[in-house]
Amino acid sequence: MTEILVPSLGESVSSATVARWLKKAGEAVAADEPVVELETDKVTVEVNAPAAGVIESIAAEEGAEVTPGAVLGSIAAGAAAAPPKPAAAAPAQPKVEEKRVPAGPVAVPGAHTPEPLRSVPPMPAAAKLMEENRLTSEQIGPGTGKDGRITKGDVLAFLQRPAAPAAPPAAKPARALEEGEERVRMTRLRLTIARRLKEAQNTAAMLTTFNEVDMGAVMALRSEYRDSFEKRHGVRLGFMSFFVKACVAALKEFPAVNAEIEGEDIIYKNFVHMGIAVGGPSGLVVPVLRNADRMGFAEIEKRIADFGRRARDGALKLEELAGGSFTITNGGIYGSLMSTPILNPPQSGILGMHKIQDRPMVVGGKIEVRPMMYLALSYDHRIVDGKEAVSFLVRVKEAIEDPRRLMLEV
Repeated sequence: MTEILVPSLGESVSSATVARWLKKAGEAVAADEPVVELETDKVTVEVNAPAAGVIESIAAEEGAEVTPGAVLGSIAAGAAAAPPKPAAAAPAQPKVEEKRVPAGPVAVPGAHTPEPLRSVPPMPAAAKLMEENRLTSEQIGPGTGKDGRITKGDVLAFLQRPAAPAAPPAAKPARALEEGEERVRMTRLRLTIARRLKEAQNTAAMLTTFNEVDMGAVMALRSEYRDSFEKRHGVRLGFMSFFVKACVAALKEFPAVNAEIEGEDIIYKNFVHMGIAVGGPSGLVVPVLRNADRMGFAEIEKRIADFGRRARDGALKLEELAGGSFTITNGGIYGSLMSTPILNPPQSGILGMHKIQDRPMVVGGKIEVRPMMYLALSYDHRIVDGKEAVSFLVRVKEAIEDPRRLMLEV
């Protein structure tokens, strides 16, 4: 028998939920064939069969939470499918004959049965103090006086006890659904997105600064070299590579936007690990272009295209989603004209791209229709000053409006 174990889930991921079994008990599997999907707070992970054989048992049903190294199920050697084994039943408990127990103390053979305590009133001084503080004998308990009588000292000792912690509020019962409503439990990924976005709002002193960029020069350059670029590199030339290169240049000039806060320290990074937000089947994920500052246009475009394909297929790896130092998100592909992106903790900056829209602009004293895009930079004001944030966004704007700056690094 070979056990199917939960693999290592990657950096900062301590548990997962069994999302879906791809094989049932009794079904034959080949070695390295996917048998179960696990859903973490970052990505969906497929677990492959460690050996060929037949699924003998399933130890963790769908919806169960599991940790690295836990047993998901087992595989028995053999190629023929066997009928599923019934779930292991809990060991039978010996039948206990129910007896009615009379109220009051129970007599135990050979033991002394104490007489029931008599109800005695508290001492007069204690009674007065109890009345002033609205206390009852049951709250204070047996006293230290004769026959368990409550004394003034007992009341004072009770009043000096630390207050018991308040009980947590009871969970609000789920409301009854109306006709046409459906209740669906949030996925771990969606729960984590919600938690991290709220964490960013509660922790960072987040502000957003805006600018607009004329996309005409980039669009003309892209149109001129699109065919030759794709023929040589096997990938289309998009806008994202221009923005990645522009952000890399601006981050080198303003390193605080690429840094993070840890306790009372600022950690500056001598690299750019660029997070690229892409839409997946369960929500937004942010795979990371590691060392984007060392990449050319073609490599950036290839990596982003690959991220997009694998995000749609749920095939991104956990290590590809960790360690970003700055993020770019493009709401323009969904038609967004303006937004305020939320930081991806512990990062201190995120650039929001938007829809390209023709607008009348004054150019050289004349009104021209230009392809314009609004840009938004959200930043952590604890580490990035307003002047730095505005200047960073101006540098990105200048690089996009004159792409030659990216080639000459000016």
